[in-house]
Amino acid sequence: MKLSSEHKLFLKKAEKKAFDKTHREKIKFNISKYDAAVEKGKQIYSNLDLARNHAGYIKYKVINDLDKYLIAFEDNFKRNGGKVIWAKDTREAIHEILKIAIENKVKKVVKSKSMTTEEIELNDAFKKNRIESVETDLGEFIVQQAGQKPYHIVTPAMHMSKEDIAGLYHKKFSTPEDLTPEELTGYTRNLLREKFIESDLGVSGANFLIAETGSIALTENEGNAMLSMSFPKIHIAIAGIEKIIPKLEDLDLFWPLLATHGTGQNMTVYNSIISGPKKANEKDGPEEMYVILLDNGRTNLLSKERQRQALSCIRCGACLNACPVYKNIGGHTYDTTYSGPIGSVITPYLKDQKTWKHLSFASSLCGRCTEVCPVKIPIHELLLVNRNDAVEKGFFTYFEKESIKISTTALSSRNKLDMFGGKVKNFGAKLFVEKMWGPRRSLPQFAEKSFSKQWKDKHKE
Repeated sequence: MKLSSEHKLFLKKAEKKAFDKTHREKIKFNISKYDAAVEKGKQIYSNLDLARNHAGYIKYKVINDLDKYLIAFEDNFKRNGGKVIWAKDTREAIHEILKIAIENKVKKVVKSKSMTTEEIELNDAFKKNRIESVETDLGEFIVQQAGQKPYHIVTPAMHMSKEDIAGLYHKKFSTPEDLTPEELTGYTRNLLREKFIESDLGVSGANFLIAETGSIALTENEGNAMLSMSFPKIHIAIAGIEKIIPKLEDLDLFWPLLATHGTGQNMTVYNSIISGPKKANEKDGPEEMYVILLDNGRTNLLSKERQRQALSCIRCGACLNACPVYKNIGGHTYDTTYSGPIGSVITPYLKDQKTWKHLSFASSLCGRCTEVCPVKIPIHELLLVNRNDAVEKGFFTYFEKESIKISTTALSSRNKLDMFGGKVKNFGAKLFVEKMWGPRRSLPQFAEKSFSKQWKDKHKE
């Protein structure tokens, strides 16, 4: 078996980004701000561990009875006047969305932040069909103008400094090069207000799907999701099938957990519960509302007894901010919608394990991702399970197999390790390891005598 092109690209990008000092400074600065805010935000809990245990229990219970809760959601949402569309994969989801858009002669779309729409590359589909689609979340708008994908699940433009953004706006909109963050935000607000008024269709994701009431729950800080829902005549919400929670009262648990772990806030600024299109006696809201329930590989993950727990994820991004690998190689290196530790668990099943198995090996297994997860997903353990599955299926190269065999033999015996002196070991390392070690750092040198041999010689004296 050869390395996939995705694996080769990952290694190339990782090697380059890990030694980019400017990138590291930006990420270190932005994540340090996050860390301080989250530490403060968690102080609202008298027993955070109890809340995490309870949230994890609810989500895992839902995952194990997913069919029952999805049917309950569909029945209740339809009763509210909405329409539900089931999409097996990206192709079906895009087909249904474009069908709605074409039937209603949609020319302009406003989108609130949604990783699920990034997953199916909805903006590209709209562009190919000559439909203008504008991201209305500030971070998403910035990366859209830059022609990039989101860098982070919660903070799409985390990799950019205020100077980078001012330069981008100067290039795209001919604004002054030295605009302040407040001025940049004000300019974006004025531009987007016109887009909301002109739009024919609003698209959002869903932080949670509430089975009991047939509602979608959205949490945000800018109000752009509310405007995307209220101005256009049609609203489409796209959500993965795992976003279900049982009851309305469960938001009392999940909304604060998502806020504290995602941004360090006690609660985000705007929290909305939408239960369908506007009623006859209501002035605001869409005339038609659709919820697209997307599988797109999630049932592959659901079939795995251990890894299915990863479907409990509430997309707070805490594991990304805690991960030493993510902080060094950056979000774009993963080349997937869901990056970082949680993305490394789920991507091989949302896409193709043979092609994407390398992500599960891109981890130090330090366990920080598991420590910070608000729903107690044992992420680093699931990465090990993924690795085991990949090996059992034969997804490894001849070199990987032989190097493991040789190293296992050598490391299993102190006598074998001490059989050769430092010169021979250094020659072997240079021959077989130096290329993998990379050109930007020096290969460590073996001492002529091992510590064990030096210790024995010393105590003989």
